[in-house]
Amino acid sequence: MAAQRGRDILLKISDGAGGFTTVAGLRARTISLNARTVDATDSDSAGRWRELLAGAGAKSAAVSGEGVFRDAASDALIREAFFAQSAPVWRLVIPDFGTLEGPFQVATLDYAGEHQGEATYAVSLASAGEIAFQAL
Repeated sequence: MAAQRGRDILLKISDGAGGFTTVAGLRARTISLNARTVDATDSDSAGRWRELLAGAGAKSAAVSGEGVFRDAASDALIREAFFAQSAPVWRLVIPDFGTLEGPFQVATLDYAGEHQGEATYAVSLASAGEIAFQAL
């Protein structure tokens, strides 16, 4: 597989009308998939090696991104989701891998700017339900 461009990773938020709006101005983005383990080790464990209970841990996903503030339609949707503390459906597109889709809550929303620089923003999302994976 050839190397992929980071800018091709897309974050899209549901527009509430059945479509998705691509989050504008992003320069960096990170998607983390997590699964907690459940230790099932006991005194009978072979060689006293740790044993994990398959399928017992909680799964979660976290997404973060930062970029240039554009005051676009996607910015309004993110801002509304934050203040409502709702969990709209997001679609995360990872080139030559697949898409992740499901409800995420906006955990943090930061705005920053320097006197002789552009206004920037950063957003962190936390999964708030089942995340579906679709291979490309």
